[in-house]
Amino acid sequence: MRWLLTINKNNMAVNIDTVYQRVLAIANKEQRGYITPQEFNLYANQAQMDIFEQYFYDLNALNRIPGNDYTYSDQVDIIQEKIDHFEKYRQTVDMSAGQGVGILPDYYRMGEVYFKCKGGYVEVEKISQNQIHHIQNSPLTAPTPSRPVYVRYSGDGDGQANRERRIQIYPTTIAGNVVCNYIHRPETVEWAYTVVLDEALYNANNSTNFELHESEETELVIKVLELAGIEIKDPQLYQVAATEEAQNVQQENK
Repeated sequence: MRWLLTINKNNMAVNIDTVYQRVLAIANKEQRGYITPQEFNLYANQAQMDIFEQYFYDLNALNRIPGNDYTYSDQVDIIQEKIDHFEKYRQTVDMSAGQGVGILPDYYRMGEVYFKCKGGYVEVEKISQNQIHHIQNSPLTAPTPSRPVYVRYSGDGDGQANRERRIQIYPTTIAGNVVCNYIHRPETVEWAYTVVLDEALYNANNSTNFELHESEETELVIKVLELAGIEIKDPQLYQVAATEEAQNVQQENK
């Protein structure tokens, strides 16, 4: 897993109100009725997750193409940078359960796990349940603090959600200083509002924007409309709606 730090995080956000207003403008032009804030929030989160998961599908597909090092390198870099925004580096693993049991953060895809010992960070190797029995029984391969390993936890947990995030580290004397790299899920978006005279007015302070790159704005609009059952055959309609929304914002600011 690569850790690229060159991406401009200021571009990693799409304003949720901008997307909602574009969606409403297009739905109005298509005479498809009003999409409520509750409906929009539901569709918006699904649309964001669909686009996010598509990154990994596209990246995997491109990496499978022979000779893609040159021909598709730009596309690979663009997708990888979008994924890099969601990477967390050296995040603490909860070791409070004791006996080498760790609880990983809530993740979408797990990267490397490290243990900080006297010589610095050493990677904790992931192995299977079948391997651990053979490794522990040999003095040459038995895990040590300088050569630790982990398996997915198979003991009794305190709930299914936590159980899926549990790991067993060997040697079991390791009780802390464990960190991990992982890719997190996009934050749940919300178009928050207050009701004034039976009208929902946007509340920016309580709203949560999309975590996706700003270049995904139109794709978010398209996907939200699709989830709402609105299929647009004329691509120019998206641009018209965006222009009208910009004009409305300018008028409101006057």
